Amino acid sequence: MSSDWRLSLCACALLAACGGGKVDHPAGPGTEWTSFGGSPGGGRYSPANEITADNVHALKLAWVHRSGDFRGPPREGVGSINGPLQQTGFGATPIVAGGTLYYCTPYNRVFALDAATGEERWMFDPHVDMSQENAPACRGVSLWVGSAASGKCGRRIFTGTLDARLIALDAESGAACTDFGAGGEVDLNVGLTPHGSKEYSVTSPPAILGDIVIVGALVADSFRKGAPAGVVRAFDVRSGALKWAWNPVPPGEPDRNEDGTYRAGTPNVWSIISVDPARNLIFLPTGNAGNDYFGGDRAGLDYYSSSVVALDGATGKVVWHFQAVHHDVWDYDMPAQPTLIDLTINGVSVPALVEVTKMGFTFVLNRESGEPLFPVEEKPAPQDGAVPEEHLSATQPVPSLPAPTGKTRLTPDDAWGFTFWDQGECRTALEALHTGDLYQPPSLRGSVVFPSTFGGNDWGSPAIDPVSKRMVVTTTRIALSVKLVPQAHCAALGPDLPQTGSAYCAVVVPVLSPWGAPCTQPPWATLDAIDLSSGKIAWSRPLGRLGPAAKWPLSLMHGSAFSIGGPLITATGLIFVGASTDPAFRAYDLKTGEALWKAILPTTANSVPMSYRLGENGRQFVVVAAGGHFALSGMVPAGDYLMAFALPEE
Repeated sequence: MSSDWRLSLCACALLAACGGGKVDHPAGPGTEWTSFGGSPGGGRYSPANEITADNVHALKLAWVHRSGDFRGPPREGVGSINGPLQQTGFGATPIVAGGTLYYCTPYNRVFALDAATGEERWMFDPHVDMSQENAPACRGVSLWVGSAASGKCGRRIFTGTLDARLIALDAESGAACTDFGAGGEVDLNVGLTPHGSKEYSVTSPPAILGDIVIVGALVADSFRKGAPAGVVRAFDVRSGALKWAWNPVPPGEPDRNEDGTYRAGTPNVWSIISVDPARNLIFLPTGNAGNDYFGGDRAGLDYYSSSVVALDGATGKVVWHFQAVHHDVWDYDMPAQPTLIDLTINGVSVPALVEVTKMGFTFVLNRESGEPLFPVEEKPAPQDGAVPEEHLSATQPVPSLPAPTGKTRLTPDDAWGFTFWDQGECRTALEALHTGDLYQPPSLRGSVVFPSTFGGNDWGSPAIDPVSKRMVVTTTRIALSVKLVPQAHCAALGPDLPQTGSAYCAVVVPVLSPWGAPCTQPPWATLDAIDLSSGKIAWSRPLGRLGPAAKWPLSLMHGSAFSIGGPLITATGLIFVGASTDPAFRAYDLKTGEALWKAILPTTANSVPMSYRLGENGRQFVVVAAGGHFALSGMVPAGDYLMAFALPEE
């Protein structure tokens, strides 16, 4: 994309200035953003209040920082663990403390910037060999502040790497904290069974609870049977000594092998961990046990899969767990940070935990006990089409409230097209598959997975206003098909199919029309607001436009092709969100869903924005990473733009 985006930003600013007159700057406190989700329990809420619905039209670009860390799409094929290296995505959410902004790049370099100007203060390079890494993502870094925060490493930045290292840096200088582990780092490969370089990576920020740092990892659980353990480990923030490890094996079973390595094949925790310091609890969103689409040989290792698990911070012992998908064979991991909020239910204030899911369901739990705050019913799940070796769950949990943020049933009658012709082609495609209610089991014929493994809701959601108790999520409404193939026939289909070592590999493709459009009814991506106290959907509107995902004039259609990223809510009732397939960053009204402002970006912002205000009555910034995403490879350019927006200075 050319530099026209800069002209667009300038034009928008000029129009706003001409039409809006003098810009008010409301007084208010200074605010920071010290954790990935804005607080240790998530929420993506900023108390900064300078930017309002009345002045948001005047937002302009304040500064841009570029790292240079990005790569374009592969020359041929789609990147996989065996295939060409994937295009980078830039999905980092920065943190801000003491006037310094910290963020990581897809190559795991860490930058510290002046939060007011974007001027670089330091950079740390862990020297990851990117020719060996195929999941180029880093969602953020974490901050620990000691009781004596002055001096070297009194404040530490923790970051994980694609080659499975946990690194501690001095927040002031960027130098390695050499008292942590071996020269400032802990090798997370230690204790794992043998694995390849692309099978085990840290892509989400570690969690901090008191004086421990907690880390999980992305495990390539759809690649082969016997993938590395999904163990979660806690280390002393000063020394790097291992405090405890939790490997998600069923209760009463050994979590290690005879040689001391962690038992392989267990569910991993690739997404964002939350903590409750007052209760000394850690909340984990677990993935599904491998292999993703065939569970006939898991031997019960999915006991904790696709769950929210609460651990005691002192011991790492399980306090409670709630499983949102039984025997998950759809890659419906718990994708989002368990978000902590106090709710009033039936007149009683309850410490709650909210977990949104790829199915579009929202589970609202008591975070002390794991008990649902709205009734959850075990409903019969489809069984037709399952291969003989599979062991499906007869039921799946369905919350009574909140309502799902999209449909959970897809049949040939739901086929959609721009014309009668492509609608008919979509109907024919769906008729060839097992369709119907949610949880169609993967089959030899092929089965619909709807919502897809991108969601429903994914890792970028939710944002919650702690005052109104209103939650905002992005929702994707497209379908995939999953076809199981006996392993003897997989090699002829190509080298990149997952699930080697199992009885079946899986062919997973989107259900598209001959024109490349989803066969489901648009909008394919929405922004949805839910009142958590009542469980009712307040409003839903299309998110973004198709943009580069379609040719003009279809590119002008409202509703992104799908959503990757998530929203931010501010104290003044504004929602900021990119997350679409068009290169734009938008602001909406939290009460009504009305669109209030838009900036054209150099590429898509498939990330979660954040906001802070520098000092009392100071300037408020809204910062977003724009760098595309590997799922949009070939449609949008990769990039490295960290972009800060603010009101004009007085």
